[in-house]
Amino acid sequence: MSIKKIIALDVGQKRVGVAATDDLGYTAQPLTVIDRKPHGLFLERLKSLCQERGTELLVLGLPTRTNGRLGPEAQKVLSLASELRNKLNLDIKTFDERLTTAMAERLFNEAGVNWHKKRDNIDKTAATIILEGYLTSLNAKRTE
Repeated sequence: MSIKKIIALDVGQKRVGVAATDDLGYTAQPLTVIDRKPHGLFLERLKSLCQERGTELLVLGLPTRTNGRLGPEAQKVLSLASELRNKLNLDIKTFDERLTTAMAERLFNEAGVNWHKKRDNIDKTAATIILEGYLTSLNAKRTE
């Protein structure tokens, strides 16, 4: 199986954290944060980033509730995934992102990072955690 260049998104109401695989497709790296509004500009920036990186797969974190059900936030992500599939002409997948933002916040709190520096870094780090989880699940499937 060939290595795919993957970008993962932690979709928030105001911002989207972005992470990507390294050139070999082994590790997840935090990239940037893209503002959600205006929506047209968000789509342009994401499309440009995907083209620059030669992205083949876009993974969106799906905010599943702790009981495994999909709430309104998850429905919004699924709607965005459908829109991106049509507008970016990329393979799109969703991946359970339960508690990734909380994990990212805990990492920065433990490191003593102040709130102003944390805000964008939390979004990028949450996207990185989503991508690491996705890559781990792929590797687990390969070894089965």
